[in-house]
Amino acid sequence: MLIGKTAPDFTATTVMPDNSFKDITLSDYQGKKVVLFFYPLDFTFVWPSELIAFNNRIDDFEKRNTQVLGCSVDSQFSHLRWKEMDVNKGGIGNVKYPLISDLNKSISRSYDVLLGTKPATVLLEDEEIETTIEGNVTLRGSFLIDEKGLVRHAILNDLPLGRNIDEMLRMIDALAFHTEHGDVCPANWQEGKKAMNPSDDGMRSYMAEEANNL
Repeated sequence: MLIGKTAPDFTATTVMPDNSFKDITLSDYQGKKVVLFFYPLDFTFVWPSELIAFNNRIDDFEKRNTQVLGCSVDSQFSHLRWKEMDVNKGGIGNVKYPLISDLNKSISRSYDVLLGTKPATVLLEDEEIETTIEGNVTLRGSFLIDEKGLVRHAILNDLPLGRNIDEMLRMIDALAFHTEHGDVCPANWQEGKKAMNPSDDGMRSYMAEEANNL
């Protein structure tokens, strides 16, 4: 479980919004929030809708000082070809956020989103490390990383189940609200709605007023 821990850092070759190739490092984005999302493979089903949906809301993420990063186990050349393919033919078009190549699966493994892995123990510098081996594609994992590099929200979907981009934006708003005000955000909280003071009195007061509206 990565929640509350420093997001595993990585450096990887990436297709940038201008279609150039560049090695990026996750920790370079500290000071901004990051949405890191994994998808199984290029040129497959459901995934184009998600990548395009993220792209259609990219201005909303940028307004929230949030960098979107997509990642799969394909090469950077595959990513680029998929971007160049017309949307009506199964492509994703020229999405405006970086697409990371995790060809050796090291990033997917460190975020524990590889499908079909097996537990393994390896010896590294005379120390036994618990890890996994094998695994072919990634599940649809999404991670919200805060400005300090901590994982604050994570969700993992099975292959047939598409993500809700609005829910990720809601999580970003909730995190920003909590960081600024200290109050916690209850079920179905939206920006502008009442939050809860993190105390017994605060909980009772909130539930007395809002329980029927949840």
